[in-house]
Amino acid sequence: MDSSQRIPITLSVNGEDHAVWVEPRWLLADVLRQELGLTGTHVGCEQGACGACTVLVDGAPQRSCLIFAVQAAGHAITTVEGLTPATGLSPLQEAFQRHHALQCGFCTAGMLVTAEALIRAHGAALDEQTVREALAGQLCRCTGYQFIVDAVLDAAQGRA
Repeated sequence: MDSSQRIPITLSVNGEDHAVWVEPRWLLADVLRQELGLTGTHVGCEQGACGACTVLVDGAPQRSCLIFAVQAAGHAITTVEGLTPATGLSPLQEAFQRHHALQCGFCTAGMLVTAEALIRAHGAALDEQTVREALAGQLCRCTGYQFIVDAVLDAAQGRA
């Protein structure tokens, strides 16, 4: 498909509107990374199983490798870059750092985005079982999940 077969869409990403020309078959993950330069969203399995590409769509975690970019038009998309303040780290990112909740970092963006939605939904009432269930679809091959769970619970308590 040549560039003349692309269609214009507007994506609202991290509070900013982006007019982009896309092929209808392009995945949201690819458009975020290649067209918008938001490389924090990682692409792992390309089948929705690993969770590395998770973004928030209208506040809910979604696998961006399973959504066409054209489907995301008109929705509010938040990537890991959108969780990070202009300076420093977010309280959730600081908790991940404090609890050594990451190793190589490949899964971290998906973990952070999923955890952010979880904390927004539950706040300080968040419990370990709920965190474990929510993160069950986020695969990490480098570490156990205990430090990640600890970091999410710590960040949730900070929002009380």
